[in-house]
Amino acid sequence: MQIQVNSDNHIQSSKRLEEWVRTTIESTLDRYEEDLTRVEVHLSDENGDKPGPHDLRCQLEARPKGHQPISVTHKADSLEQAIDGAAEKLEHALEHLFGKLRGKPRAAIVPFERKANDRLLEEEFLENEQAAINS
Repeated sequence: MQIQVNSDNHIQSSKRLEEWVRTTIESTLDRYEEDLTRVEVHLSDENGDKPGPHDLRCQLEARPKGHQPISVTHKADSLEQAIDGAAEKLEHALEHLFGKLRGKPRAAIVPFERKANDRLLEEEFLENEQAAINS
C-alpha cells in the first residue's frame, strides 16, 4: 500500500511529518494492506493564518483494488486529532465495504446429535431389513 502525503501552503511539510502520517495510517489500516493500492492524505488549514476551532482538516482517499475510491474527512483543533479522526473514519468505511463483500462470518456448524428416538428407529429399521434378508 502506497501512502502519499500532501499539504497546503499553511501547513509546514517535512520528512518527519510525512513519516509520522504514514506510520499512523499504516498502523490503523494494516489489516487492509493487501486490499488497498494507495491512500492519499490531504492536510489543510482551512482558516489559513487565522486561529479558529476545528480549522485543521485531514482528508483521506483510499483506493481499494477493483473498487471506487473511498474518501473521508475529519476536522479538529490539532493536526494529530485530525489525522487520527480521519484514519478511524476510513477504517470504519473499509470495514463496512469489505464486510459487505466478504459477508458476515458464518455461525459455527454444530455437529448433528442423534436423539435416542432416532437411534431406536434406525435399530428397528435395521432389524426389519435383517429379518427380510433372512426370510
